[in-house]
Amino acid sequence: MSVKAGALRFNTDSNKLELYDGNQWTQIVATSPEAQTGGARGVFFGGFNVNTIQYVTISSTGNAIDFGDLTTTNFNAGACASSTRAVCTNGRVVGGSMEYVTISSTGDASTFGNLSASRSIIANSMCSSSTRGIVAGGQVGPVFNNTIDYITISSEGDAIDFGDLTLSRARIACLASSTRGINIGGYKPSTLPTNVIDFITISTTGNAADFGDSATSTITQAAPASNSTRGIFFGGLTTTTPAATNTTQIDYLTIATLGNSQKFGDLSSNRRTSGATSNPTRAICGGGEDNAGVSTNIIEYVSISTLGNAVDFGDLTSALFVITATSNGHGGL
Repeated sequence: MSVKAGALRFNTDSNKLELYDGNQWTQIVATSPEAQTGGARGVFFGGFNVNTIQYVTISSTGNAIDFGDLTTTNFNAGACASSTRAVCTNGRVVGGSMEYVTISSTGDASTFGNLSASRSIIANSMCSSSTRGIVAGGQVGPVFNNTIDYITISSEGDAIDFGDLTLSRARIACLASSTRGINIGGYKPSTLPTNVIDFITISTTGNAADFGDSATSTITQAAPASNSTRGIFFGGLTTTTPAATNTTQIDYLTIATLGNSQKFGDLSSNRRTSGATSNPTRAICGGGEDNAGVSTNIIEYVSISTLGNAVDFGDLTSALFVITATSNGHGGL
């Protein structure tokens, strides 16, 4: 009997699953961030007036370790990743250049390409599947942008237009499953925070559609993370009180459904412009700025599947705000 390419069998001699490639049976080898790096690695990029890259192992606790440097001082940036490569936008420079690193190694960043539309102040407005990165919104001076771009993470090159957000805005919190990208809050024209949450299907192109509203009313500069089913966003600037103020609140949503986010718990202190990322079970949040304008080096974590307050993880290499983060174990992989 002929065997078709793509057929599977279990080899009882080797106790391994095998795939027929059209010529021979080959063993299927599974890899994961844990196998590649000793645990999913969270990478933090930049911060106000610094070019620092640093990393932690998400499944453990402890202080961040120096990874290398970006090519420029970088803040208001966004970051996304495949299982091997992390890409960071330059949120300080109008025009939106991008850089990348290989997550399992250490070293300085290399040039990746540019965004499709001139804009800056992106700030955590990136998410990805295992192959495609998404960049949402942005701002140049008083002009807000509704552009969504995409990149192919495995290759270097300029971003390509994907579609439009439901609302022009900047400093959005973006997170993803393997199929869906979620864009939470952000500044809109007149520099007012918004409660809008919209979504896209990452593998296609097209405009975003309404998902729901954030539980913290109007919010911007929150720090997003996710596993394959649940999105988490930490802190941010909110206008739930008469004056805009930072919040300690952590919210969550179910990525595959539609609806408003709900309260998850609280950070140990109020902050905005933190960086957050995750592995399949744990979300971490590092850095940020409090209501007094004081930045922090604190990293905290939560277990994504439960509800509750954040717990101490360790410290960044220095106190930083307008920092961004990604990992090789996030919910889009």
